[in-house]
Amino acid sequence: MKSHLLSISDLTKEDALRILDTATELGHVSDAPIKKLPTLRGRTVVNLFFEDSTRTRISFEAAAKRLSADVINFSAKGSSLSKGESLKDTALTLQAMGADAVVIRHSASGAAQRLADQKWMQGSVINAGDGTHEHPSQALLDAFTIRKHCRSGQGDLSGLKVGIVGDVLHSRVARSNVLLLTKLGAEVVLVAPPTLMPIGVDQWPVSVDYSLDRAITGVDAIMMLRVQRERMSDLFFPNEREYSRLYGLNMDRLAKMKPESIVLHPGPMNRGLEISADVADSGHSVVVEQVANGVTIRMAILYLLLGGASLESAVNS
Repeated sequence: MKSHLLSISDLTKEDALRILDTATELGHVSDAPIKKLPTLRGRTVVNLFFEDSTRTRISFEAAAKRLSADVINFSAKGSSLSKGESLKDTALTLQAMGADAVVIRHSASGAAQRLADQKWMQGSVINAGDGTHEHPSQALLDAFTIRKHCRSGQGDLSGLKVGIVGDVLHSRVARSNVLLLTKLGAEVVLVAPPTLMPIGVDQWPVSVDYSLDRAITGVDAIMMLRVQRERMSDLFFPNEREYSRLYGLNMDRLAKMKPESIVLHPGPMNRGLEISADVADSGHSVVVEQVANGVTIRMAILYLLLGGASLESAVNS
């Protein structure tokens, strides 16, 4: 693996499978009475978040602490960043503090790439979401969840069909998932109103369908995307009721899917809009499990990037 995780494009198929397999091994830690390993003792991980986040920030923090790393949470609000300090000066400050890895979330696409390319700091840079560009660790935890349910946690995802539904245009999760799922051999279908499909989507390695009722019948897993109102300056659909009627996942649509199919959502959910409450709480939903898997996957990412101590001896000790 490279020293940074900025995009799914940074990973080969073998790299991705190595992360998933490592996460499987580390999953045993979460089931143990003492949820802690000494593998990254003495290392420092900084969470640098320019955008609000709950799941991702806490997930990375929990992952680092379970590997015995020291964690510094650095929020843009109330810090020097809110006073106009540049990304470069912030990076130099973190370097002076001895950061071994920086987990960055930023509203600008390419912010993580810039932080890594400018070599302002020597540690690893992990992209925790940059604008509408990518969110690689989310895609990895989604693939981990799909593989666990549809492949018994083994191998790649060849032969599986995954539907990604909703606000594809503004979704960094969708972009990273398309890259990763197709890299692992899955067939991906994007479903959304034409106004919420990105320009040039016909060049993506996916199929496109504008009818959820038609697309839903053959999928093994379906991912419902959050409608990102905060990124919408124009009217992309008539109203929420109309959107829910055409593109919301309800129990009637769930009944058309395969009996063993699963429902994912990157969160936070708009219940009653992209997904109904009864579907979100049904036995097909793995949304809560995704959160737990997020800690495990991020443990694997940190472990592999920072070159922790022997995993086998740590897990078995």
